Amino acid sequence: MSENVCVLILAGQRANKNGERVVDPLLAGTGVSWKALLPIRGKPMVGYVLAALDASKTVSRPYWISGLDKDLIDQSLNQSPSEGGPASSVVVAAKAGLPYPFMVTTCDHPLLSSDMVEYFLQESQASGADFTLGLATKDIIHPAYPNVKRTYLKFKNQHVSGCNLFYVRNEKGLEAIKFWRAAQHDRKRPLRLARRLGFGMLLKYLSGGLTLEKAFEHASKSLRIDAKAILLPFAEAAIDVDKPSDLVLVKEILNGHK
Repeated sequence: MSENVCVLILAGQRANKNGERVVDPLLAGTGVSWKALLPIRGKPMVGYVLAALDASKTVSRPYWISGLDKDLIDQSLNQSPSEGGPASSVVVAAKAGLPYPFMVTTCDHPLLSSDMVEYFLQESQASGADFTLGLATKDIIHPAYPNVKRTYLKFKNQHVSGCNLFYVRNEKGLEAIKFWRAAQHDRKRPLRLARRLGFGMLLKYLSGGLTLEKAFEHASKSLRIDAKAILLPFAEAAIDVDKPSDLVLVKEILNGHK
């Protein structure tokens, strides 16, 4: 039997060293101050995410939103505190009372659909894992969108791209988010990051000898949780809006063209 899941939408923007919000290049010349409110076919980008959630049966309402004043989009939302970075914002939301289990997604995912949400949550709950991460394989993405440029994690058995979907079943699952937060801080310190990941596992990945399953087994053992990957059969699940070319593609898809 499926369990209703709360949802946290991350809608913050990058900040500089002084903590000041950085204007996203996508917003240049638009007169819009927040990426979440960037209009796509006359509708704020985050509005597509809300519509997908509204059409989903497994999620609880109202949703939580972080990084954007809820009054700018929907006063019925729960306002979540935010911190410097997406992982930190998830952690503070959990500490502020975001109920378990919860799903995390982002405001820049206008192709998100209720089918994607339902598939991800049903598979996550069926897995029994403390934490799951939504991924799509290159075998799914490339045939549908051969010209789209995605960043792939290259495992031995398959190449995968993130889908901005995370499921945290309980406090143990939050350990994966805390690891993500720590890893973000070390992204410019490769040796420290390697220590966190494990030198042996990192070398195996770099040499192309690490499978996706073994990577999650290692993560589960290191964090003392049960973490699993959920492979989504939707190419669009891996397409978010990070750059102008993404925006062009998303508009074409929403208009019925690839």
